[in-house]
Amino acid sequence: MSDVVELRASDGSTARIALTGAEPVSWRAGGREYLWSGDPEHWNRHAPWLFPVVGASAGGLIRAGGNTYPMAQHGFARDLTFAVVERRDDSVTLRLTDGDETRAHYPFAFRLDITARIRPAGLDFTVTVGNPGGTALPYAVGFHPAFPWPFAGGTRAAGGGYAVEFEAAETPRVPEVGAGGLLVREEREVPLDGRLLPLDPALFTEALVFRNARSRWLRFAGPEGAAIRMAVEDFPHLAVWTKPTAPFLSLECWTGHADWAGFAGTLAERDSQRSLPPGASARHAVRLDLEGLS
Repeated sequence: MSDVVELRASDGSTARIALTGAEPVSWRAGGREYLWSGDPEHWNRHAPWLFPVVGASAGGLIRAGGNTYPMAQHGFARDLTFAVVERRDDSVTLRLTDGDETRAHYPFAFRLDITARIRPAGLDFTVTVGNPGGTALPYAVGFHPAFPWPFAGGTRAAGGGYAVEFEAAETPRVPEVGAGGLLVREEREVPLDGRLLPLDPALFTEALVFRNARSRWLRFAGPEGAAIRMAVEDFPHLAVWTKPTAPFLSLECWTGHADWAGFAGTLAERDSQRSLPPGASARHAVRLDLEGLS
């Protein structure tokens, strides 16, 4: 079996989903590519899924059941191979479950299902986290897609006409990101004018993290009004990120976030971490739409 599944919509749009990480690696519509290429000169990923944590863990460790476990930034799911559960022309469901490799980092039984479905001018994802174990499952999940910048004319420079538009007015202050990717309590101002954030590469020394955002959608908008829109279900935190010299922009949605600097508690005590009872499941969803582009 190929390590990439190709999906096709009725209008000829395509998406390619890698079994490694269930990561979308291509999204083409109208002859154009709308996902970041993964050029390792800038960032070697496209649109990774984050699980069972989002962001950095204090000391690179988590604590559970009286033990400590190594935990990479954003968890391990993005680097592991998912199994194909169901496949259709326009959709695929992929699954990751616990095993010896995951239990060396995360001592919990889990089931992570990700369904991708392409449609004309759109790409949808449903994430289902299941707890088949006998104890509560502490988890966080996130999506980290990146898109070419520019994607519809104009330039990437400050004043080039690109902006991020939020559904609702958001607070124009974001937490500082400190050593090791941990959040610190100090905040910095960003030039967010209510719902609109004009884009400037110089903004992005680190990710702009909008904790407990009011918005359930945001748009990466070009100078002539065309946009890539991301709508989310049950992802309370939003983020915008790039590197100052990289030709992409990432719109992110998270259920949790990085540890605060100085945190020394258990994984279950981590700020914004979810707790899933035995036998329960939780659903999260993302909808990507091309507006004025297809």
